Amino acid sequence: MAGRILTEVSAVIDEQGGAALVDGFRALLSGPVPDGLLRTELLRGDHGQWRIQTLWRDRTALDAMRAAVDAPAALQLFRSVGAEPTLTVLEVRAGHPDAGR
Repeated sequence: MAGRILTEVSAVIDEQGGAALVDGFRALLSGPVPDGLLRTELLRGDHGQWRIQTLWRDRTALDAMRAAVDAPAALQLFRSVGAEPTLTVLEVRAGHPDAGR
């Protein structure tokens, strides 16, 4: 698991925006994904809290994706529904050995 990176993009969105977010996320999943993307999930919490968590093979894969686009897809998706998201980048230090496979 050494070297894996988890990104989390989050924002509070109303119900109408949440429905558009789900549709947009599904559309993203139907296309090609960047090299090194191991897993991505759209999560909904209480009070309109939404998150996209994405697991990357390593920092190099994340940096390559960022260099290839104007803005990462998750940020663009949140902005498309009128939200200004927060991005958090975390190093995975320990976890289940099958995580992300």
